[in-house]
Amino acid sequence: MFDRISVDHEICGGKPCVKGTRIPVYMVLELIEAEIGFDKIIKDYYPDLTKEDIKACVEYAKMLVKEEEIHFAAELKE
Repeated sequence: MFDRISVDHEICGGKPCVKGTRIPVYMVLELIEAEIGFDKIIKDYYPDLTKEDIKACVEYAKMLVKEEEIHFAAELKE
């Protein structure tokens, strides 16, 4: 995955992008969310991407969520 996703503060404000492009991961995920298939994403939106690039975007997002820690504030007792 990390051979396909890069983070560089000088490219797209440091947002994760598909390596070698200025295509942010979140934009690819938005297309998937809109139920646009991988082939259509490549054909109509990002012809420089491969299916493996798109899968890497999904894996990157999955990894972030999996590793995320959520801290809840302690409830105030009266």
